[in-house]
Amino acid sequence: MTHFGVICPPYPGHLNPHAALGRELMARGHQVTVLQVPDLEFKVKSEGLGFWAIGQSLYQPGSLAQTFTQLAKLSEIKALQYSVDFCRHITEVFCQDAPEAIRAAGIDVLIVDQLEPVGETIAEALKLPFICVSCGQVIHRRADVPPFFTSWRYRNTWWAQLRNQVAYAILDYSCGPILQVINRYRNQWGLAPYRHIYESNARLAHISQEPAAFDFPIPDLPKHLHYVGPLRNQSPQSISFPFEQLTGQPLIYASLGSVQNTKQDVFYCIAAACQGLDVQLVITHGGGMSQQAVQQLPGNLLVVEYAPQRKVLARASLTITHGGLNTVMDSLSYGVPLVAIPITFEQPGSGARIRATGVGEVILVSQLNEKRLRAAIQKVLSNPSYRDNAQKMQRAIATSGGVQRAADIIEQVTSLSSPKMMAPDRDINHTTLNSPQR
Repeated sequence: MTHFGVICPPYPGHLNPHAALGRELMARGHQVTVLQVPDLEFKVKSEGLGFWAIGQSLYQPGSLAQTFTQLAKLSEIKALQYSVDFCRHITEVFCQDAPEAIRAAGIDVLIVDQLEPVGETIAEALKLPFICVSCGQVIHRRADVPPFFTSWRYRNTWWAQLRNQVAYAILDYSCGPILQVINRYRNQWGLAPYRHIYESNARLAHISQEPAAFDFPIPDLPKHLHYVGPLRNQSPQSISFPFEQLTGQPLIYASLGSVQNTKQDVFYCIAAACQGLDVQLVITHGGGMSQQAVQQLPGNLLVVEYAPQRKVLARASLTITHGGLNTVMDSLSYGVPLVAIPITFEQPGSGARIRATGVGEVILVSQLNEKRLRAAIQKVLSNPSYRDNAQKMQRAIATSGGVQRAADIIEQVTSLSSPKMMAPDRDINHTTLNSPQR
């Protein structure tokens, strides 16, 4: 039995896939503990995982909800810029409290989200094996791969590589406060400094929620990178839904995720674009809209606070989404094509892959209007190529292995690298910290 510790961003879009992976590992006899700020204790425990609170001395309770509220008001680059200060603070919390918590809990191996890069530093400082997990797109940090926050297509040309490198340099500059915190602790712990943000040094295994078919056609991928598809299994939490109110018309499922769900103008545009079409629109807003705002939405639609997303998508003809990878993967798991409205973070990168694979249409939030959205909806519903491509992706996901394959990989690599079993000359953490992932 191995005791796994999970370090990931404090967002549902990351916690939920890690919870599924944790439940699978626990079902195999392992112990899983999530290290997080106190605000998330109920969420983590309700998903069936162990919880260890960190940040009692630095973290102000309720800060996470305040951050979500502010982020929901922003889009595109402004949202990224706002999130840097919060991420810097969370990085400080992890650096100050996580090492002692890991020792006290008796954790053997760390599972580290790629978007929480301080996790790898903590693993290296403690000389613990770690597995990297990408709940969003894999951040490749290669000159030929467009950054995750752009909507650019993959082009392996000199000018595209130059464009990508400039964008990565801007990312490093913008994330300078986070890098400064990480490098301050790396210096204290005798580790070489990081030059770049989100440049994983994983060598045991790097697990991605994408199937390989959804990523760009990137050559020379490392052998330790595994595209396993969505990390999903049955959550202990159950969500009711009025299935009896479904009319049998083509169902359009619309969701803006757990952070952008207060954007009432986007929901209004979705409702207006569907009005008059022979469809039934289902909107789930996750508590982001008041009852008064819901009543102002045009058309005859079904609006709920929460929905059992995968069960509803099993009946859907189209998904309208902000481009969060969880919703994208859930839709494609049922062969449902998409209209994506990327707002910020990795969502433009999801949009670029939706375009590249032909599974849907994409409208940037800055270009969104009722006419353009209605045209995209009608195009995807009327052209069978979108559903055909979505069904191809459905088959790719079905053969990628999912959470079971992810757990198989983790068990395989950690059986050889656990501190309890590892010989002195097998310490996998003595790699060159500045070497690129590829």
